[in-house]
Amino acid sequence: MGLHRHALRTTAVGAVTAALITGGTLGLAPTVRAATGGVRFVDITGDGGTVLKGNVVTPSDADGTRTYPLIVLPTSWGLPQVEYLAQAQRLADSGYVVVGYNVRGFWQSGGEIEVAGPPDVADTSKVIDWALANTPADARRIGVAGVSYGAGISLLAAEHDKRIKAVAALSGWADLIDSIYSGRTQHSQATALLGGVGALTGRPSAELRQTLEGFFSSDLSKEQEMIAWGRKRSPETYVDQLEKNRPAVFMANAWGDTIFPPNQYARFYEELTGPKRLEFRPGDHATAELPGLFGVPNDVWTDTGRWFDHYLRGEDNGIDREQPVQLKSRSAGGYEGYPDWKSVGATTSKIALAGTTTIHTNVDSGADGGIIFLSSVLDQLARVPPTAAIPLLPRRWAAVWQSQRYASAQQVRGTARLHTTLTPTKESGTLVAYLYDVGPLGLGKLVSNAPYTFHGQTPGKPFGVDLDLYSTAYDVPAGHRLALVVDTVDPLYIEHNPSGAQLTFSSPANDPSYVSIPLREQ
Repeated sequence: MGLHRHALRTTAVGAVTAALITGGTLGLAPTVRAATGGVRFVDITGDGGTVLKGNVVTPSDADGTRTYPLIVLPTSWGLPQVEYLAQAQRLADSGYVVVGYNVRGFWQSGGEIEVAGPPDVADTSKVIDWALANTPADARRIGVAGVSYGAGISLLAAEHDKRIKAVAALSGWADLIDSIYSGRTQHSQATALLGGVGALTGRPSAELRQTLEGFFSSDLSKEQEMIAWGRKRSPETYVDQLEKNRPAVFMANAWGDTIFPPNQYARFYEELTGPKRLEFRPGDHATAELPGLFGVPNDVWTDTGRWFDHYLRGEDNGIDREQPVQLKSRSAGGYEGYPDWKSVGATTSKIALAGTTTIHTNVDSGADGGIIFLSSVLDQLARVPPTAAIPLLPRRWAAVWQSQRYASAQQVRGTARLHTTLTPTKESGTLVAYLYDVGPLGLGKLVSNAPYTFHGQTPGKPFGVDLDLYSTAYDVPAGHRLALVVDTVDPLYIEHNPSGAQLTFSSPANDPSYVSIPLREQ
């Protein structure tokens, strides 16, 4: 299964990235402190008496005669309590009381890492209690916001605390299992990164250590236990409570987020019926929000401020009248507005996956999803996604189908879907599907990808596969083709292909195979 090889590689990636993140954050702290003289550093008693290290920024005109809207900011995974100080000062200057706090288990806060478990959710309510008792905060106007880990905790807190009236969840998750175990496949680089950062900057709980051990060991007897652990920590699980509380929910993410892919956010967004807004941009996990943590104005934090200004301060800034789904293509510069997610890919075209193709497993064909953070950041900054020479991909290890050349540009928007019939030679296996934009010389630029793992199938017996690729917005130039490539090994994932296994893809007459491409309505 190649598990040992993947574990070593992903652990190394996690350790190096953790060091970079931590070093950058520690370097940030003195600069922010110097620029925010009004900060008060405080101890807040969280759930069960756990001490949480926090900071408070209040408006400069606070004199005890009036109250202000409150915004609570739980920190991101592995980052210290100074993470949001630049944005906290901006919000305070706009008339908010802002309380940021280090989530339990990290840095100087007490407790252990619970991964957005019930104690973390209860902590947010305790922080609100503390703020109402110790600052000029208005109990009727409370918001929560965060990046990554702080985003997930913010959504969960809004589901469990009806006092919260507005949420900004940036680069977070709605379904934790669909984020790190989509297609029943372990996202090894992403999870190794989280585990490495947690061990370096915090105190993982015994439950977390046990869950990670089961995750990387591929122990199927622990699968349902792991899924239950993830469901408890997923806002998707408590969406009915969110609907009952009806806070105004703003969510933003990046197309190339290698920790929390965009599909699960889009699906969650469609379930909400209250005030809501969804934004997707180029980039990887939290890269769109990162400049704002250094005090640099950007679109994500600007819209976060506008969201709170409208729903907590009652400002008529028009954000409620804009199209609620805002997308920025990876290929073009401007934003596109849509009334809802289902309108994003208003039309579809299909690429037929004709014939019968057999590939061998256990070898990386050269098609892959790139390297966590690095690949999507290159795409964000230079529009250089992972590439592959499609004509040179070895057909022994990669199945390839291509469309005709397009006479006009194709604006791919939303979620491409693969439907095929698979016949394995073993009961378990993994495949990874890639959608490429192929230029005249055969160089393919990655548009999207997704993994798929099966267990318990009968060798030699065909079965249907339906796989959603990660949602995206990408413009295919006129004269180019789209290609679907399927292989069995990718550095981003743990694969489950027994030695010597083969996979055969077919297209029965009564159930043709295809990939469905969502396109923006012209």
